[in-house]
Amino acid sequence: MKELISTVKEVKQIADNTYSLTVTLPESAGEIKGGQFLNIATGDGSRLLKRPFGIVKADGNDITVCFQLKGDGTVALSEAKAGDKLAVLLPLGNGFIIPENAKNVVIIGGGVGIFPLVPVICGNKDKKFYSYIGFRNKNCACLLDEFKKSEKLTVVTDDGSLGEKNNAVNAYFNDINNVPADLIIACGPPVMLKALKNKMKENNVKTPCLVSLEERMGCGIGACLVCVCKKSDGGNARVCKDGPVFDINEVEL
Repeated sequence: MKELISTVKEVKQIADNTYSLTVTLPESAGEIKGGQFLNIATGDGSRLLKRPFGIVKADGNDITVCFQLKGDGTVALSEAKAGDKLAVLLPLGNGFIIPENAKNVVIIGGGVGIFPLVPVICGNKDKKFYSYIGFRNKNCACLLDEFKKSEKLTVVTDDGSLGEKNNAVNAYFNDINNVPADLIIACGPPVMLKALKNKMKENNVKTPCLVSLEERMGCGIGACLVCVCKKSDGGNARVCKDGPVFDINEVEL
């Protein structure tokens, strides 16, 4: 983990209300795994807390994140200009670790939850991925070219404006008998992950499953305890420090 002063390289809109931000680091941040994230300053001194975003791409010293506009902080980031200096803390969290024997991997993503899944596909070229991703509508769809690197890609939307009218979890379970799976990886809103856990239980699916949780974070290093979640054994876990990736059976959803 390093705290560095990055230089904004590019900011662009990639979908409705959704932006991509690429910054250049002054030095390497070391190995970055899919599912890890960074905390980045907004460039506005009146907002002290950095914003956490899943790392979408690491290309040399260039780091790309994507985000939706949610408040003044993300609006400020969307208005950043090339050459602006922004403090970043990275890489944070544990990321997805795919076992050697997991040759066929199912990807399930919803909304902004697709962002941390992109480097999993791009960084594991010896695996076959079967991706099921969902968006609110066609205008929210983004990064499809990255997911097209999958062995199979199914895109669904809440209103049916792109692909069928469905959600990513149901889309996978409708296709489950046609897809080999040694591992399931998922990221999306809590309601999606809860639905996935329930569907796995209802269908007696024993395939190992890793999920990346979305929680509000303050410090990103486990000190402020803003992002604490409940574990299945009754204990607590810090999403930023102990996660954000957990075994689906390890946490309450």
